[in-house]
Amino acid sequence: MRKINHLVPRSVLALGVLFTLSRAAFAGPALICHSFDAGDAPVLPWSSGSTWNSPDPSYDIERLTADTMRLLSADAPIMARMETLRRATIYATKDRRITAELLSAVLGRALTTAADGSRDSLAWFDAGYLIETYRQASLVYRWDMLSGAERSAWTLRSEPEALDGYRFVRKAIDLEDSNAEMEFAASLMKEGAASAEHRRRAVAGANAGSLLARNLDNR
Repeated sequence: MRKINHLVPRSVLALGVLFTLSRAAFAGPALICHSFDAGDAPVLPWSSGSTWNSPDPSYDIERLTADTMRLLSADAPIMARMETLRRATIYATKDRRITAELLSAVLGRALTTAADGSRDSLAWFDAGYLIETYRQASLVYRWDMLSGAERSAWTLRSEPEALDGYRFVRKAIDLEDSNAEMEFAASLMKEGAASAEHRRRAVAGANAGSLLARNLDNR
């Protein structure tokens, strides 16, 4: 009987681990498969569908880069930037040229900032966030989360090479000294202890009822 009593907790623990892993796989990549509450801030157009992959079929993706850069203005809240870049990535997966064009524009602004000696944390944040969103978008394909025509049309199938978006976001946080919204974003790029520490800082800096607090509650 003593032997059975020892086995039961272990089997329960094993089932718990399997359940946790299956939930993580089902949830999908955090930067792509979960929308962000941007409040009243303008973001890219979207359809009324309830899934994470619900782009507006009437949207002209030839406008994507220009529209995205316009929405990533100096006064755009971090949560709006995150949702805009999530939607932009999903739109961009339809066309490799647009994918490259968008990354070039967003990354180019950060590199120009570096060349000018400017302390524009938002440019670094946007570049890093887009790179990591592209990276997670490639997992959607690799994890077989799409089927049929959607899978065939999904062009982001491999991770960005030689680009560390998380490092850019860390640079943006350093330039800000501290930024709870950016910490939240960073927490969604990592796993384990690093993710937990970024989330702890985000929670510590979130004011009650704020956009950040609402998004944290949804995650």
